[in-house]
Amino acid sequence: MPESPQHQLNRPLSLGTKAIPSRAVLAPMAGITHVAFRQVLNRFGGCGLVYTEMCSARTIAQGQEQQSGYFRWTDEELPHLVCQIMGSRPEDMASAAQVIEKRGFFGVDINMGCAVSRICRQGAGAALLKAPEKAARVVAAVRKGVSCPVLVKYRTGWSDDPGCAADLARRFEDAGADALIFHPRVAPDRRSRPPRWDHIRHVVQAVSIPVFGNGNLTTAEDVVSMLERTGCSGVALGRIAAARPWIFAQLTQGFRPTSGTIAQTASHMAQTIWDWYPSHIALRLYTTFMTYFCANFAFGHTLRPKLCAGRTLEEIQAAIAAHLNPCPQLLPRPNSLMFTG
Repeated sequence: MPESPQHQLNRPLSLGTKAIPSRAVLAPMAGITHVAFRQVLNRFGGCGLVYTEMCSARTIAQGQEQQSGYFRWTDEELPHLVCQIMGSRPEDMASAAQVIEKRGFFGVDINMGCAVSRICRQGAGAALLKAPEKAARVVAAVRKGVSCPVLVKYRTGWSDDPGCAADLARRFEDAGADALIFHPRVAPDRRSRPPRWDHIRHVVQAVSIPVFGNGNLTTAEDVVSMLERTGCSGVALGRIAAARPWIFAQLTQGFRPTSGTIAQTASHMAQTIWDWYPSHIALRLYTTFMTYFCANFAFGHTLRPKLCAGRTLEEIQAAIAAHLNPCPQLLPRPNSLMFTG
């Protein structure tokens, strides 16, 4: 009989000088894993680590972090919060990591997975995978600058070659990375093909540091399957966490959402977003969240416009009350709406 996800995930895991209580962690996502979203997620619990959005290393290194809408947090989450930084210059990345460590974050994550063209044109994100030696220098510079855990989130590379992914993993470990989050898709692939879970196994076998698998995990069965097929140390959940903020509690604590949970989550998310951001930004972040959240429902494509038909918090809350009570039909797996954002 296969092990339950609770048994497999609720085992402490050492990451460098620190440890986490759960092997299910949040994957960093631009426009999604902002401070308001994390507050709602943390209310459910069960997540080993949470992540900021992708922050500009240069902005942080130059002392201009107050200008960033991404470099925000609450003191309560710092013991399990990782700040993800993006950049191409080793000195900027190291300086930013030092600021992050001084602020009390659990650790720092180096983004080598974002394949958005405006990021890659700067030589950052997945573009670093084209230059393995430079990518390793970035990791080494960050490692030299801080004592907190250093993680790297990366993709297979720019060709569908597990050998390349394994070689990168060894370079990152040799440069001082404490753990890897590996998304087994080539950099140009925007989810046009399924992730290659077998590539995760190649990466796991190439290094001795923990590897978190990432890619198309939507159910407890998916999580168990990835752990057993790849031998990865843990899992990093992305879009499913946006769709179902209770997913970590469900996986690690056996939490079962009720119809009341659904409406309460939407309402709490809206309130928390407006608490943190001015209305014009809050509305955009709420609309992005609803793209994923509505993937839970059989008729989510028609429900989403109704839940977003408002300009103020009061109008949004009224729409939630009107359309999520009673709760619409839930799907066992989120539908394709989750992959349109």
